[in-house]
Amino acid sequence: MVTSALVWLRRDLRCGDHAALYHTLRRYPRVYCAFVFDTDILDALPSREDRRVEFIHASVLELHESLRQLAAKSGAPGGGLIVRHGPVLECIVHLAQELGVQEVLANRDYEPQAIERDQRVAQALRELGIAFSDYKDQVLLERDEVLTQQGRPYSVFTPYRRAWLQRLDAFQLKPYPVARYAHHMAAPPAGERLPTLSDIGFTRTNLHELPLPTGMRGAQQLLRDFVPRMAAYQEARDYPGRKGVSYLSVHLRFGTVSIRQLARLAAKQAVQGCEGAQTWLSELAWR
Repeated sequence: MVTSALVWLRRDLRCGDHAALYHTLRRYPRVYCAFVFDTDILDALPSREDRRVEFIHASVLELHESLRQLAAKSGAPGGGLIVRHGPVLECIVHLAQELGVQEVLANRDYEPQAIERDQRVAQALRELGIAFSDYKDQVLLERDEVLTQQGRPYSVFTPYRRAWLQRLDAFQLKPYPVARYAHHMAAPPAGERLPTLSDIGFTRTNLHELPLPTGMRGAQQLLRDFVPRMAAYQEARDYPGRKGVSYLSVHLRFGTVSIRQLARLAAKQAVQGCEGAQTWLSELAWR
């Protein structure tokens, strides 16, 4: 029997330099990818017009196509994203059973509600004999990797930043070569369709009118635009009237860009004496 696994995407809506996707493709010959529009979260939102939801929806659609293209380049007939809408525990557990996977894998989330959610999902999967694993991806260094001499987490940012920068090296900045194993991507089940924004109960906002392109392509566009301005970041960031910041915050929030890519770029320019890059790298540490 061919073993298979499911990569559960959450705040990591990209297919490049992706820890969970890389490790899963390397370990399993058949890998499915899924995203859930979680009604436990969506139903609590006060408005059916929400730019965050529209941003995520647009990024999910792009990710589906990017996964298909990545698989096609490797010669695989699979690729693509399975998208569900409903209570996340129910959706992931049912999907894992439907696909017959041996393991569900995800990138680690650090918010209290997300930790509790993942614990519940992991327990439900274990009861069915399905493993659950997660990986570090959102951050370069986790809480227990940067400690004081007494072995405790820092409570003040400045000494934390110094220790963080000292711990940062090429290993933490190294990208995950997902494309190397893309031929292990499996196609979604027959009949799968991607939900529209209205299917998940929301309507369009003015997001498309704002200077905030969505998805992986949008993140790379903003990054290219920021690189020539990085040298002036230390000063320009404090003036709202100037185009001084990267505008990548929402992309980091939803993982349409890799923190490692940004840190590699900042570290390279900081070593060359760019003060703006050094300041931006400190901001990445703050995140």
